[in-house]
Amino acid sequence: MDTRYPSSWLLLIISLPTGGATARMRIWRALKAQGCAALRDGAYLLPAHAEQAARLTDLAAETREEGGQAWLLHVQARDANESIALQALFDRTADYDDWLAELFEARQTLTALSPAELNRLLHRYERSYQALRGIDFFPAETTLRAQARWHDFSNAITAILSPGEPHAAAGDISRRDPTHYRGRLWATRRHLWVDRVACAWLIQRFIDPAARFLWLESPADCPADALGFDFDDATFTHVGNRISFEALLASFGLDEDRGLAYLGTLVHALDVGGVAVPEAAGFEAMLAGARKRLPDDDALLAEAGTVLDSLYAHFAGGRKT
Repeated sequence: MDTRYPSSWLLLIISLPTGGATARMRIWRALKAQGCAALRDGAYLLPAHAEQAARLTDLAAETREEGGQAWLLHVQARDANESIALQALFDRTADYDDWLAELFEARQTLTALSPAELNRLLHRYERSYQALRGIDFFPAETTLRAQARWHDFSNAITAILSPGEPHAAAGDISRRDPTHYRGRLWATRRHLWVDRVACAWLIQRFIDPAARFLWLESPADCPADALGFDFDDATFTHVGNRISFEALLASFGLDEDRGLAYLGTLVHALDVGGVAVPEAAGFEAMLAGARKRLPDDDALLAEAGTVLDSLYAHFAGGRKT
């Protein structure tokens, strides 16, 4: 057997009562979402290596609970040609092409959208992209093309929402003595968004209660005596996979604080993507609305700071469900 092609497959065969139209549709949608290929009505195939393979056992049990019959079989391709033919059933080129066409159309609308609309669009296409990647069991050239276009799309939205977003610096984060950072002038880019407003709040509440802030039109305007944050070559900025908020936590030994660490997860997800945090969408919506309503960044920080105070209290005390 040619090792380039899988020889091991899972075949789910199901039969539901004729009156079970609702159950049939529900199970069919679930099988489609898992990326199964339909060999014929009632016969669904997955490569045995797919993460979704375990879900077939659940769908077989669900079929039986609905009064139907189900068989989950482990099958082997007889030779490389048969394996190639089965693999071809999972070609996602057409799905990627449809998604890329939609992405292209959406890309043309970005400059006309509000920050909240941009974020909704970004999350919508991220979900659809990740769903497609999740059933792309045999990545090919189209996979790479979609990945490149997705990066271009997400970077374009980031550039609109946060002009001058920093590039991650290399190296370690040194521990700093907070007593040397009191009563200082701190500077970042104006039109605060998630990472910058969270950094300013963290500085006020935990690092420098007497901090003064300067909102820069351009990072090049940063005075020599100011402590810059969240722009390229700033004193505190993205380092490795840590955003500026997380870099500040590490710099001042605050990353052991449970509430701040979880808040860092929320800010990271909104700033560059990552582990989903349920509260993130609400904070993002609040901040987008505040940016529309409030006259300047001082007022924005004051309002967002109150929300961050509440989120911190919530996370530090243990999230209630």
